[in-house]
Amino acid sequence: MRAKFLVAGLAGTALAIGLASPALAEDTIVTLTVAAEDGLAISVPATANIGAGNPGDTVSGQIGPVTVTDQRAALNASWTATVIATDFTTGGGTPAETIPNINVLYWSGGATATTGNGTFTPGQPGPGDAVIINVPRTAFSLTGGNGDNSATWNPTLVVNIPETAVAGVYTGTVTHTVL
Repeated sequence: MRAKFLVAGLAGTALAIGLASPALAEDTIVTLTVAAEDGLAISVPATANIGAGNPGDTVSGQIGPVTVTDQRAALNASWTATVIATDFTTGGGTPAETIPNINVLYWSGGATATTGNGTFTPGQPGPGDAVIINVPRTAFSLTGGNGDNSATWNPTLVVNIPETAVAGVYTGTVTHTVL
C-alpha cells in the first residue's frame, strides 16, 4: 500500500509540474490630471502717491509692485500686460483742473521677481523708454514659457504738470490689464 501512495504522490508532483503555465504580464494604464489652478491674474496697489509739484514741473514716482500670476499650467505659456491712464483731475475737472493723460508717461523697469520659465520682457526697461499712456501700451510680457509662472515689477509714473494747472490734489486712474 505504501508503494501505491508513493507512486500516486510522484504522479501528482509530475502532474503539477507538467501543468505549470508560462508567466503572464498585464499592463495597467495610469492617468492623473494636472489642473490649472486659478488662471491668469494681475494685482496692483490700490493707491499710490507720487509726490507734489508746481505748474510746469514734472513729478515722478514708483506706484508700487504690479504682479502677473499665471496658473493656467499651459504648454506654451505667454501673456501680455498693458497699461493705460485716465486724465488726472481736481475740483470740478474744468480744463484748468485737469492734467490730460497725454502728459502721463510710464516705464515698467525690469522685473523685481519672476517664477517659472520663459522670456520675461519689460515694456520699457529704463527711463529713456518711458511712453505716454493715453492709449494701451505694453507694460510687461512673457513668451516661450510652460507651466505656472509670475512676474513682478515696480513701474514709474511721470506726470508733466501743465503751466495752466491750478492748485489741488489731482487723482487719476492707471489701469493694468493682462491677456
